[in-house]
Amino acid sequence: MIKVGLLGAGRIGRIHGANVVAHPLTQLVALADASAAAAEALARDTGARATSIEAILADPGIDAILICTPTDMHADLIEAGVKAGKAVFCEKPVDLSSARIRACLKTVEKAKKPLMIGFNRRFDPNFAELRRRLSAGAVGAVELVTILSRDPSPPPAEYVARSGGLFRDMMIHDLDMARFLLGEEPVEVHAVGSALVDPAIGKAGDVDTAAVLLKTGSGKLCQISCSRRATYGYDQRIEVHGSKGLIRAGNVHNTTVEVATGAGVLADPVQNFFLERYADAYRLELAAFVEAVTKGVAPTPSGEDGLRAQVLADAATEACFSGKPVRL
Repeated sequence: MIKVGLLGAGRIGRIHGANVVAHPLTQLVALADASAAAAEALARDTGARATSIEAILADPGIDAILICTPTDMHADLIEAGVKAGKAVFCEKPVDLSSARIRACLKTVEKAKKPLMIGFNRRFDPNFAELRRRLSAGAVGAVELVTILSRDPSPPPAEYVARSGGLFRDMMIHDLDMARFLLGEEPVEVHAVGSALVDPAIGKAGDVDTAAVLLKTGSGKLCQISCSRRATYGYDQRIEVHGSKGLIRAGNVHNTTVEVATGAGVLADPVQNFFLERYADAYRLELAAFVEAVTKGVAPTPSGEDGLRAQVLADAATEACFSGKPVRL
């Protein structure tokens, strides 16, 4: 039984907390949050005790921590966790600075403790199956990957101002998926963006609509389309074109029910947002972390995966605002 401490009791912390409680090999023993009310509420729901981050890190009975705090705390908590001898799972990103991530990963390497970064989309059953078939040669050699990712509505402008921008905050998931599917590291990044959804986002120095083109050393391409607005729900699609054909994974709808009449075919809307769309992915992600810790193997996605996605996000940001492609 792996005894777990949860750092952060907000929206994502509640998801991970519930999954820890439901997993047969884990026990949520303690949790902490800057909001005492949030911590106490989740403690009541899970049976864990509400305490401080310091107490969790100092507790020798806690084997692993899950970091679900604001981004600016991630790197420090990863370092504190591995130094305390604990396995660490951390929500993306490790940090908004690639230099800080590199320094953090050196500490992790020295401590020789497992670190997994929360790129949950790799564990989505549909995307994972697409990747499995792709690796098995279902469409031959990969030539062109297309990723579409559109949120139902934009975040508040005050969130945007501290998020690191669309490329580091939102598209970083898609950049990780690009690496996951291409099978090669991108070496060239092109990007364009606009503030078309909310003028306040533009005033905050960010974009809400963006497109990125990645190119690998062998010439494979990936195009990513992101928007902070999708009036029809949470739009999450992937398509891979290869030398022998095409493979794709579409949106997940609220139900599979369709009504066909003389007026046309009606289907239910796609699921509203990530909490619904990636519920299975979060559960399977935790299971992968637990399996890695139990077997004593390095978990994936790793800290290095977190760094490489951040480098791509930095390059996309630079390419967008400079108007020039970035070579890596």
